[in-house]
Amino acid sequence: MESAPTREAPRQRAAIRPQDGWFLVLAFAVIGADQAVKWLIRQTIERGDSLAVVWPLKLVHVTNSGAAFGMFQGAGPLLVMTSILGMIAIVVFLFNPSFAHPLMRLGLALMLGGAVGNLIDRVKDGEVVDFVKVPNFPAFNVADSAITIGVLVLVWAMLREPQPSQPGD
Repeated sequence: MESAPTREAPRQRAAIRPQDGWFLVLAFAVIGADQAVKWLIRQTIERGDSLAVVWPLKLVHVTNSGAAFGMFQGAGPLLVMTSILGMIAIVVFLFNPSFAHPLMRLGLALMLGGAVGNLIDRVKDGEVVDFVKVPNFPAFNVADSAITIGVLVLVWAMLREPQPSQPGD
């Protein structure tokens, strides 16, 4: 007796679902907070000056035409292109069913908001405003913090995600 050919289950496609709206809200909140604080820093602290908040934290007004930790200074067009490519990848992953775990999407949303926040500065001014300074560490901003926290959350979620069992296990 011949068995009927079996059909593979249809592959889930990336889609923006209503319940995913809060991830976009979070990304936009990061962008808004980042741009608002950078505007406030530009208005209240002269470039190069600092304001002691509470030891060891200082608010500073410095700019960075490079990437993280001052790498790639002056490589604006390259950084804009890599930011755009990174944001496209994040959006694809954000709405990919393989990354459906809320912690994974939380990390991706934080990374997206941070990437857009810094891209706005880079396109508008050719440099990013950094304003948080702690000893022995480069100055950073809200967008940098969101990206860093997002990466940590994403890695943590991926490490916690149960691996599918393999045949023969």
